[in-house]
Amino acid sequence: MGLPAGDRYPPGAVTRLLITNDDGIDAPGLLPLARAMAPLGTVDVVVPDRERSWISKAITRHEPITVEKLTRDGVELNAISGYPADCVQIGVHNLSEEPPAMVISGVNVGSNSGSAFISGSGTIGAAVEAANTGVPALAFSARSEGEWADWSAWAWSSGSLSMWERLAAIAADIVAAVLAEGFPDGVDVLSVNLPSGADLDTPRTVTRVASTRYGRLFKPAEASVMTHAFDGLLEIRGDADDTDVAVVASGRVAITPVRVAVTAPIGDGLRRILETPRAGDR
Repeated sequence: MGLPAGDRYPPGAVTRLLITNDDGIDAPGLLPLARAMAPLGTVDVVVPDRERSWISKAITRHEPITVEKLTRDGVELNAISGYPADCVQIGVHNLSEEPPAMVISGVNVGSNSGSAFISGSGTIGAAVEAANTGVPALAFSARSEGEWADWSAWAWSSGSLSMWERLAAIAADIVAAVLAEGFPDGVDVLSVNLPSGADLDTPRTVTRVASTRYGRLFKPAEASVMTHAFDGLLEIRGDADDTDVAVVASGRVAITPVRVAVTAPIGDGLRRILETPRAGDR
């Protein structure tokens, strides 16, 4: 499990990889991730010009998108005024005549485990947009430790660099393994949640999505003004040791194959009512 990514998948074997995120161009894990992926091929980076968290798969429609080319610490970046899914669209269709072999989204500041977060995450949303374009995608997220406010402040600081480098190395190793083996059939996105303390030797487990929910997201700040006030997940329905939430909480890397549109069963009684023909059709 500790094989360097370049040994698992030889350099140059992949023509193009596309990196994006929802934390924006200043995301602390962005440059480490781009450097870690470099041995796998040509890396393009297209990210929002600011944080766009919790935006899911929003697409800009009624306003133009600006694209600015930048270089930071030797890494070439494209910063756009849109959302993570916009980044994927532009990266796949507008940067090069050759589509990327894979889209890599993240590494997100905070986990994206459980159905509630997966459905709202911009990190996951970018990967879903890649799947919609026919490009395999992985989304990587880092699980916080302790109090969120304290951990988040540290994670965005320069003191967290070694963590992001460790997590980027794991991400590159997983991407290399998927490239070598092939992306799994019937899967839209591989969502990977990484414990903050993980390294290349941390156990990895293929998991399933935990069924989760949350409650109120906003609170009054003053007259006619509401502010974001997330209080955490309220419920995990049918929780078990093999869910993404449980696995990453145990200190293991959780790798979750996600299919976006899945048909759910309903009871025969409701089915009969819903399928009852109109009076005029009887």
